Amino acid sequence: IDREQTISQPYIVALMTQSLNLSKKHKVLEIGTGSGYQTSVLSFLSRRVYTIERIKSLLFGAEKIFKKLKLTNIVTKHGDGNFGWPEQYPFDRIIFTAATVDIPEKFFKCLKNEGIIVAPIIRGTKQILKKFIKINDKIEIEKLSDVLFVPNLTGIKD
Repeated sequence: IDREQTISQPYIVALMTQSLNLSKKHKVLEIGTGSGYQTSVLSFLSRRVYTIERIKSLLFGAEKIFKKLKLTNIVTKHGDGNFGWPEQYPFDRIIFTAATVDIPEKFFKCLKNEGIIVAPIIRGTKQILKKFIKINDKIEIEKLSDVLFVPNLTGIKD
């Protein structure tokens, strides 16, 4: 897609979506809107999707698609996804669509009990898609697949 970003293979979008174990009652936070493809899929399977994109032109393009598809349960924000969306805490599910070294602790704190985070995690030269499940104050971790994503960057761009 535009601005040196990539779109995940449909198989990976499906794997990440399935790993979230979504229901129509879930409130989802997506870090990295990109083209809006993953967001659109999430919108059909959850109550509401809050999505943050750091690149304004990508977000505008995705918003046009959401409007054209009449997806009314998506809320967008131009910002740095690393800060989360504190005004909307807590979330049932969180998905990162860019590779990160670690999931900041604040994301686990804003996750409801039995909540799930799915994210590509950087380990050395590899990226591993992982599923984190919050059970009370403990986090269970499941390795899903080796993957290759663009890196999760800080800051915002026009």
